[in-house]
Amino acid sequence: MAAPRDSRRTFFRRGPEHRFGEIISFAEVRKRYDFRSIEIGRWVTRAENEQAAAHFYDALGDLMAILNGPEKLISLRGTLAFQYGIGGRPGVVAHYTPATRCFSLAKNAGPGSIAHEWFHALDHYLADKCFSDAPKGVFASKAWLHDATPVPHLLNDRLFACFKAIMLDPSGDGPSELCRASMAMDKQLNSLYYSLPEEMCARAFEAFVQDQPICNHFLVKGTRSSKEAKLGLFPQGEQRQSVHQAFRDYFDLLGVALRRVADNGPATAST
Repeated sequence: MAAPRDSRRTFFRRGPEHRFGEIISFAEVRKRYDFRSIEIGRWVTRAENEQAAAHFYDALGDLMAILNGPEKLISLRGTLAFQYGIGGRPGVVAHYTPATRCFSLAKNAGPGSIAHEWFHALDHYLADKCFSDAPKGVFASKAWLHDATPVPHLLNDRLFACFKAIMLDPSGDGPSELCRASMAMDKQLNSLYYSLPEEMCARAFEAFVQDQPICNHFLVKGTRSSKEAKLGLFPQGEQRQSVHQAFRDYFDLLGVALRRVADNGPATAST
């Protein structure tokens, strides 16, 4: 377990001002983004709570700016819950639980994992909006790879283009470089984790977020020079550029659709 002084760590950040000198609480994080709930562990001290709330407020503000969307995108229309320093799993610093639509970060070891876990939440949220026959609890990325029946919509087409850029080679007939590296790692470890479609897509999303002009190591880090990156477990080279453009096209259109819904009422956007 990390020492208590870990809570006073600073994280490299380059981005717009969000707090303007104000002391931010998790109650204000919940109110701004309309999270369904936010739970804080009983062992999180007051000082740790305040420090974490400030980091989360900045990280989520940076993510919203990167995705070019409104606050309701971050909480997935108020359906997403969040836990900090509670409900941990041995050896796991962060995880998303589909059954409760909740993502959880460990008190001292979770920073840098927000983008990854948030994309799991989005991937799960979109499944029944992108596919007419997606099994309950499945991720949209897995449903796409398993040829579920798509719901016709331009936003869905843009999302499927992301999945294709992540998991298939340029011809669309074989596995991508990221997919091959992920399968090779799973074979080496005699496991099934890195090559799961939802895991490949979450790592690809991390790379997309880290490649933006806004930089926040509390939000994401490690997609360029970490051990996993050197093993090819994040998109590299031309594939990384293709994935970046596919995500940019999707989130730019999604942001426009969400703002149109906010201004004019219900529309056909997939979220």
